[in-house]
Amino acid sequence: MQPGGEFDIQQLMAQAQQMQAAMMAAQQEIAQSEVEGEAGGGLVRARIRATGEVLSLTIDPKVVDPEDVDTLQDLVIGALNAAMENAQQLAADRLGPLAGGLGGGALPGF
Repeated sequence: MQPGGEFDIQQLMAQAQQMQAAMMAAQQEIAQSEVEGEAGGGLVRARIRATGEVLSLTIDPKVVDPEDVDTLQDLVIGALNAAMENAQQLAADRLGPLAGGLGGGALPGF
C-alpha cells in the first residue's frame, strides 16, 4: 500500500504477473513429469505422464493365468489408478504453494 492506505496497482500487477509465470512454469513441469503406479505388490506396473498419457505397462509373467483373466484386468486397472493418484499428488505438491499464495495474503490487501 502507498501512504494514505491506497493500493499500489503497479506492485499488485507485477505480483500477479510473477504468480502467473510461476503457475505456468509449474504446469509445464507437471505436464512433462512421469509417475508410476503398481498393483499386486509390483506384479503390474504402469508408467504415465502426469497428463494421463500411458507410457508403459509391465506385467510380471507369473501373474498371467489364462484361466483367471479377471485378476489380471483388476491388477492393470489398479496400477493405472495408482499412477493417476500419484500424478494428482504431484500436481497438488507443485501447484499447492502457488494456489496457497492466492488466498494467503501474497497479494497486498487481499
